[in-house]
Amino acid sequence: MSIWEVILAFVVVVLMLVALLANVLVLMCFLYSADIRKQVPGLFILNLTFCNLLMTVSSMPLTLAGIIYKSQPGGDQICQVVGFLETFLTTNSMLSMAALSIDRWIAVVFPLSYHSKMRHRDAALILSYTWLHSVSFPIVAASLSWVGFHHLYASCTLYNKRPEDRTQFVIFTGVFHTLSFLLSLIVLCFTYLKVLKVARFHCKRIDVITMQTLVLLVDIHPSVRERCLEEQKRRRQRATKKISTFIGTFILCFAPYVITRLVELSSVVHINSHWGIFSKCLAYSKVVSDPFVYSLLRHQYKKTWKGIINKVLKRSSINSSALSSESHNRNVLQLNE
Repeated sequence: MSIWEVILAFVVVVLMLVALLANVLVLMCFLYSADIRKQVPGLFILNLTFCNLLMTVSSMPLTLAGIIYKSQPGGDQICQVVGFLETFLTTNSMLSMAALSIDRWIAVVFPLSYHSKMRHRDAALILSYTWLHSVSFPIVAASLSWVGFHHLYASCTLYNKRPEDRTQFVIFTGVFHTLSFLLSLIVLCFTYLKVLKVARFHCKRIDVITMQTLVLLVDIHPSVRERCLEEQKRRRQRATKKISTFIGTFILCFAPYVITRLVELSSVVHINSHWGIFSKCLAYSKVVSDPFVYSLLRHQYKKTWKGIINKVLKRSSINSSALSSESHNRNVLQLNE
């Protein structure tokens, strides 16, 4: 193995461990908190977490083995199953992010009618569509034998081994990425930019009220006035940062891999295998970032997972104190004897 392959293998191992820990923690928060389960976005986050966990335990280990051994890990059937899952899970996670953006758009732009427009039944219908949409492409690819081990990415994924099917595979790949990556990106940009517009409008209204209050309060201390102005600035930046994170992580993680897949279809451009694996690692990094971007850094999830950790630590401290007490009593009895 070259130094680059060792680095890429190490990156995959780190991504696997962090993704497994973070997504399991999100799942624990969902099971622990009744409030999270009651919320409609919780269904989309649960589906996204389910996809991320399956990707972590199925596709990523085989990619690691492919990097180490530089060949197909396991038999053809295992690789085809993993390639099928990889295509399904990637598409499903993209559409789940688009569904979350639609939920936020309705909640912010139409707050009075949100509970009538986005119920659990509506969320279940959206999830049913995402599953139907996501499973259709790998079914077509598997039926045409377009799933296998791709040395460029060291992973089991969409791959055409027959030159006579090249034109059909090019069309299929273009349609697949258009209706998965590009469609999700368009939905993300449209919905979150609408949300940002409404957030900025409300910030301007709050700023006007704040400035009018500061003008009326002539005796206010300069430090208080300065803190109010700083809070105004943070309020304006908060929504921009969040939306930039949602769209930015989606583009940063998926775009290099999708562009590489499309450029690969051209026989003119040669793609280095190290770049192919690196672009695959970037796509895997979305599995790591999703729990933090959509769940763990939110106040409700922070409160929940901190409560879980405190409960576990408290229980362990109680057990340890009970064990130490039992040990102390045993020692006393031995001395008395």
